Amino acid sequence: MSYIQPTVTRRTLLAVAASASAASMIPEAFAATGASSDLKPFKFTATEDQLKDLHRRVVATRWPDRETVSDDTQGVRLDTIQKVAKYWRAHDWRKAEARLNSFPQFTTEIDGLDIHFIHVKSKHENALPIIITHGWPGSIIEQLKIIRPLTDPTAFGGTEADAFHVVIPSLPGYGFSGKPKEAGWNPPRIAKAWAVLMQRLGYQKYVAQGGDWGNAVTELMAVQEPAGLIGIHTNMAATVPADIAKLLSAGAPAPSDLSADEKRAYEQLDDFYKNGLGYAIEMNNRPQTLYGIVDSPVGLASWMLDHDIRSYRMIARSFNGEKEGLTPEDILDNVTLYWLTNTAISSARLYWDNAHFPSGGFFDPRGIKIPVAVSAFPDEIYQAPQSWAEKAYPKLIHYGRPAKGGHFAAWEQPELFTAELRASFKSLRDQI
Repeated sequence: MSYIQPTVTRRTLLAVAASASAASMIPEAFAATGASSDLKPFKFTATEDQLKDLHRRVVATRWPDRETVSDDTQGVRLDTIQKVAKYWRAHDWRKAEARLNSFPQFTTEIDGLDIHFIHVKSKHENALPIIITHGWPGSIIEQLKIIRPLTDPTAFGGTEADAFHVVIPSLPGYGFSGKPKEAGWNPPRIAKAWAVLMQRLGYQKYVAQGGDWGNAVTELMAVQEPAGLIGIHTNMAATVPADIAKLLSAGAPAPSDLSADEKRAYEQLDDFYKNGLGYAIEMNNRPQTLYGIVDSPVGLASWMLDHDIRSYRMIARSFNGEKEGLTPEDILDNVTLYWLTNTAISSARLYWDNAHFPSGGFFDPRGIKIPVAVSAFPDEIYQAPQSWAEKAYPKLIHYGRPAKGGHFAAWEQPELFTAELRASFKSLRDQI
């Protein structure tokens, strides 16, 4: 077996098209059989010893010297991460745990791996089933705020016609899902597993949604066109034209003929490739080396905070007492979930699997033929221009540009996100 080795360049995140040898590692189909007996109810309760150990480790953190610059160009600032640690010492995981356990959760085995998921059915008979996929450094925590507005729209400013049945799985190696014991759990394989899950739940017609890795999985579901999938929604669309991707890879300036929206998207991507890929390069190439973030809660938190600069700055402001998007409690709920499940490295391996069993560039159009809806939030890694979205998705059924929100859109702006999902799939509801 020959692997395609990732290269440490500005395009590290954008793996090249799959080789025949890599594709052969992915099962063509999974057994889609299953009845209610295949679904096991799930709840999680951390032990007091786990929580005491976490608190002890946070208190005992050995701190480095302060950064030698007066900005965040060297990474997460010492003042910021010390505030995170201070909040963490008073953080109440039991509240987050109770919130998680207030929703029906299950596990089921697919392709030899236990998959954990939240499944909330609407009381409205004609609700549209939707499977929603998180990314890294997120988790199912990202989507908790949108579950009730989606399933019970009449209590949240909507109508019965806006109702969804909601399925939110944890990615393999993340949260409460099983940790793969073999290489090859890349986005195409996860996409096939999600189709099995929706079939196992009895949904004959459904839609899918995702951002970050969730977008890759969701778009690949659309490429695979499993029975029942009638459309998708993305909040981190893969729309970058080939000629633009080539220029970005070379570090070239933006072409002069770009529209204002296209130029802004180019500049956002250019900045991300220059300054925002450190975590991806390491996890693409050497995820097993990250022992430090398994041993140190504060190390894990700093690694997770440094995903993209606009998200990091918003999070840093929240720890300074500014109310915007995410709260300190939101951030610590998510990081604590990673800590308690010991998934720092198992989640990072998704980058390695994607690099060694590649499924196409992260932002490259994939040739999707089914209906697609796009929500382009302004503070995402890049705000996909409508012109690029129309070229990437021939059946574009919705394009929205919410006034605010970034990479963790459902988590940051649940009301705007809910409105986008309602609008996105309105035209497809007559198919269920």
